[in-house]
Amino acid sequence: MSPMWVSTKAQYGMRALIEIGLAGDRATSLKTVATREGLSHQYLEQIFAVLRRAGIVDSVRGARGGYRLARTPDRITALEVVELLEGSVAPVSCVEDEDTCDRVGVCGTEGLWRDVDRAVRDVLGTRTLADLIAERDLLHLEPAPDLQHLGA
Repeated sequence: MSPMWVSTKAQYGMRALIEIGLAGDRATSLKTVATREGLSHQYLEQIFAVLRRAGIVDSVRGARGGYRLARTPDRITALEVVELLEGSVAPVSCVEDEDTCDRVGVCGTEGLWRDVDRAVRDVLGTRTLADLIAERDLLHLEPAPDLQHLGA
């Protein structure tokens, strides 16, 4: 059985943003994030190009360059990130665009899909990157390699 709709783009993007958020104001390289999370560096570059254009992260050039959050983690919701990377969280197309289906208003499952859409948006919209960073900290994971020297 395959998952409902969340691609690796959204999954990896969220995981990488947590790593970037852990560094606070300091830039973190995507190479470090890729190593830490076991992800493709090239794939992260594609994801972060989207996140940078949307104002989620800033890029920093130079020897200590990389990425850092453009806003505080409590002002970045999972919904915003997932919608940027996925395009839509709607479980079926007619929930987002009624013109895609001629059964809108007479469909026995329309209410179900609207409820699913509302529930997903509620969960993703109320969870911030700050929440996810705090949850990750509770796992007591080792700090990313470039954070170890700071005693983080």
